[in-house]
Amino acid sequence: MALRSAPPRAAKPKPKTPGLTSELFRNPKVPFALALIFADAILVVLIIAYVPYTKIDWDAYMSQVSGFVGGERDYSNLKGDTGPLVYPAGFLYVYSAIQYVTGGEVYPAQILFGLLYIINLGIVLFIYLKTDVLPWWALSLLCLSKRMHSIFVLRLFNDCFATTLLHAAMASLLYQRWHLGLIIFSGAVSIKMNVLLYAPSLFLLMLKGMDIVGVISALAGAALVQILLGLPFLISHPIAYISRAFNLGRVFIHFWSVNFKFIPEPLFVSKELAVSLLIAHLVLLAAFTHYRWCKHEGGLLNFLHSRFVSWKKSGNSGSSFKILNKEHIVTTMFVGNFIGIVCARSLHYQFYSWYFYSLPYLLWRTPFPTLLRIFLFIGVEICWNIYPSNAYSSALLLCLHLVILWGLWSAPPEYPYVDHKAHKEKRKEK
Repeated sequence: MALRSAPPRAAKPKPKTPGLTSELFRNPKVPFALALIFADAILVVLIIAYVPYTKIDWDAYMSQVSGFVGGERDYSNLKGDTGPLVYPAGFLYVYSAIQYVTGGEVYPAQILFGLLYIINLGIVLFIYLKTDVLPWWALSLLCLSKRMHSIFVLRLFNDCFATTLLHAAMASLLYQRWHLGLIIFSGAVSIKMNVLLYAPSLFLLMLKGMDIVGVISALAGAALVQILLGLPFLISHPIAYISRAFNLGRVFIHFWSVNFKFIPEPLFVSKELAVSLLIAHLVLLAAFTHYRWCKHEGGLLNFLHSRFVSWKKSGNSGSSFKILNKEHIVTTMFVGNFIGIVCARSLHYQFYSWYFYSLPYLLWRTPFPTLLRIFLFIGVEICWNIYPSNAYSSALLLCLHLVILWGLWSAPPEYPYVDHKAHKEKRKEK
């Protein structure tokens, strides 16, 4: 009599690994972040409803856009009541769309910028949650700036769109989406060139996180964005477009300076000051790159040599790149931009948006006690809310910036790479 084989045991189903959404919601900080977004949305509605709009650049924006929509392609002829157009072509496309949607009216534009404010806040909170540097209660600092609310919904500056796209690019980089991040980054540059302050840090991260083919193709994609956006002007009047949209030698008005008002105006507008600040900027970037951002690779020169050897050995097969730590990406980007802020000859009031959203992160990257971090944050905010700025407020702002920069220099650098085994196991689980 033949023996009947036992039926095979049913395989135990593998436990489901939570996806990105459920993973985020398991973070106890997420409900607090959502509450912040909701509360800030209410505040934005109240500001739009009850706080008078301040006319600064809106009419000039609409005049410049009207010239573009009317068929003008010579940048030297695109002007407004505050002067000639000095932003790249992306600015014109964005504000042409805004003019089309709002009819050039301020109130509907404020509603649009209110939505933009909330979107930007959501992206920034996402970055903070993924890096997990701040305690939960410190996330509220991102919603407590009077000046930032004013810049977005009472001034309607183009800095708002550039800043939002920059943060979206950083969110892409956290997931190693380098090509997408570079395209979004280039879009931000096309609205306002201040985003280029992030470029040195971004290039270093690309060298760390990509192979040589990836670096070249990502840079080519970013360049292609600029060419396509500027094409109507490059074809018709290329010199006028390049000289005005990408003018790096502009001299700002001394009266509007928030950071160097204590310097006499003749020195403020001098080439000597501009060159000195540029040298300081380059030296600081080199020092942070060598001693902080590339410390675990043995310094900048050793890192560049090792990458060259690695690319050569891999034969551009794509196997030479490493997965970068999220904290390292955000720290390098935020600190690199902050160095540019410290060395900027002139910071106007809307320029606060260039680095405000990085301030809490930077402060919690320093070794300072929490109370000092709070005082530094409040001090910076107070300086930006003094109008008009004066010698004392600008000197105080510079001192606060230097204290924060010293704290960032004193902090031990984080390890830049993710452990490969842990990363592979996590991907298999997903």
